[in-house]
Amino acid sequence: MKLTQGACTCPAHMGGRIISKHLPTCKSNKMATQVPMEYAFEMASSNIRYGENATSEVGMDAANLKAKRVMVLTDPNIAKLRPMKTAIESLEANKVNYTVFDKVRVEPSDISFKEAIAFARKYQPDLYIAVGGGSTIDTAKAANLYTEYPDADFLDFVNAPIGKGLPIDKTLRPLIAIPTTAGTGSETTGASIFDFKSMNVKTGIANRALKPVLGIVDPLNIRSGPLSVQISAGLDVLFLFVRSGIYTHASTYLHPYSHSLESYTAIPYKLRGPAPENPLLRPAYQGSNPISDVWSIKALKMVVDSLPKIKKDVNDYKAQSEMILAATYAGIGFGNAGVHLCHGMSYPISGLVKNYNHPEYPTDHSLVPHGVSVAITAPSVFSFTSAMYPERHLQIAQIFGADISNAKLADAGAILADRIRQFLYNLELPDGISAFGYTYSDIEKLVQGTLPQHRVTKLAPLAAGTEDLSKIFENSLKLYN
Repeated sequence: MKLTQGACTCPAHMGGRIISKHLPTCKSNKMATQVPMEYAFEMASSNIRYGENATSEVGMDAANLKAKRVMVLTDPNIAKLRPMKTAIESLEANKVNYTVFDKVRVEPSDISFKEAIAFARKYQPDLYIAVGGGSTIDTAKAANLYTEYPDADFLDFVNAPIGKGLPIDKTLRPLIAIPTTAGTGSETTGASIFDFKSMNVKTGIANRALKPVLGIVDPLNIRSGPLSVQISAGLDVLFLFVRSGIYTHASTYLHPYSHSLESYTAIPYKLRGPAPENPLLRPAYQGSNPISDVWSIKALKMVVDSLPKIKKDVNDYKAQSEMILAATYAGIGFGNAGVHLCHGMSYPISGLVKNYNHPEYPTDHSLVPHGVSVAITAPSVFSFTSAMYPERHLQIAQIFGADISNAKLADAGAILADRIRQFLYNLELPDGISAFGYTYSDIEKLVQGTLPQHRVTKLAPLAAGTEDLSKIFENSLKLYN
């Protein structure tokens, strides 16, 4: 019988977190209970269709599903652009009844979610189609969920400890996701992220029941818009390894970057905690595992190669196609492994910002794009987490171009941090969180906004307490100077 990790308070477990393989025999672990440790992981993903002009098939998909009432979700910008036009033409060509909700908020909030939920409850769709970035796809997931649970309180399914994190025991209506950014990978996952306004932090809902039945990944859908949006989404892909809009600016492409880095360095699934009493209770984010590792490594390599090309030439269509595919790869990886500190710390960075608008983002509210907010702390985060699994940190550094032939494991964090910092500098990312208006006096609020993000922070390979988070934020005030 393996023991749980939760009760051990010896130094090797860093206040209850396993960072050692000695737990089953740890003599200091006198409070441990005889509960089986996790022994399995699950691999879940949407069906994916990839190809230029694949969006034109969505009307046939709706007809094949015998849909009678389709709710198409998008944002006010995408509503005027090619991907939406193509989707609507396809629905009409196949004589599918539909209505359009075009009020999705870029970086959605609980308020904007509730607006979409109210619309869906009134219309009662039997199929949802999301045309847009992660913001649109996540909004569609929430609308679908709460329409099927009309009596639920909004916090019932929101991740604990902010919400109750209740399991979803109903089959939801089908959702088809058509991403227009190479970023979140939301077309593959059961995660739905939003700003929780009353607490000024981001949180979300994570459950496999939310994942789309189909993700239509069409490279033509990202061939317009400003560079900064493409870079932000791309950085999210990159850091998921270790939101809404058609824009393919550098900001957009940062998303797959983060997903890949974080999922590859997450705590292994067998060390995540006790096994669930019922498979229904196994979380969507389970820790690193052999299958997610494959998708994450592939996504990371693709982003590191393609994102600088897009920065050099925003019309490099081959690189754009690679990026939207990398986002899907990263989504499969992080959608099952999860992310950790970069994402947990990004939520208060985005949620507390007051007077910053990222270049080329057409919004009417203060906004730090998600890909930028997760990338900005990465040098400091991975310098910190490298104490665990330094081999993986060196492997990532090598993908970024570092010569690790004579590198010492103890130097893994510094080597990787330097390579990430140079990568972000070349993409002209803002110079730390101070560029968003944050100062040393804001660090306590940023830490307090990070601490409740258990869904992701508890997957970090090394437990980060208040002092650790404070130091990471402090070191992230400036990146380059």
